[in-house]
Amino acid sequence: MTDTDLSPEHNRAIAAARASGIRFDARRHEPAGSLAEAAAARGVTPGEIVKSMVVRLGESDYAIALVPGDRRISWRKLRQAMGVNRAKMPTADEAFGITGFERGTITPFGSEGDLPVLADAHVPDGPISMGGGAHGVALYLDGADLKGHFSARVLDITEPLDATA
Repeated sequence: MTDTDLSPEHNRAIAAARASGIRFDARRHEPAGSLAEAAAARGVTPGEIVKSMVVRLGESDYAIALVPGDRRISWRKLRQAMGVNRAKMPTADEAFGITGFERGTITPFGSEGDLPVLADAHVPDGPISMGGGAHGVALYLDGADLKGHFSARVLDITEPLDATA
């Protein structure tokens, strides 16, 4: 990580978050070996870590799904909620081409594509931590503000991490 990771001049996610008017804080964090480690390092619960994941809903139809850290996408639920026959995760290269962010750094803030945002119903309305556009950078903000700013469509599209497929 460099000093520029938190600079709006060098991190378009932070610049976009600042331009949104939403109250947030950007902080560096060390790599973690597990969800529990990541949550402890960030001072949040696993469910308060929100992953931003690009999902492919058709041939060229994509969205950013906001998923609590302690849950995973249920492809069946996502297909039903979106009324599509197929949904999947695009390749890392596709996700980068769509958002301009590498996997692990994706955020709706500053994404190059004008993608709709889908928020799982379990994303907290209170304090959350999410990727900040660079490896080792996290944004801390209010989940309700995040969902409201992006006019996120709130859907039940996940299941607990330990659920069987």
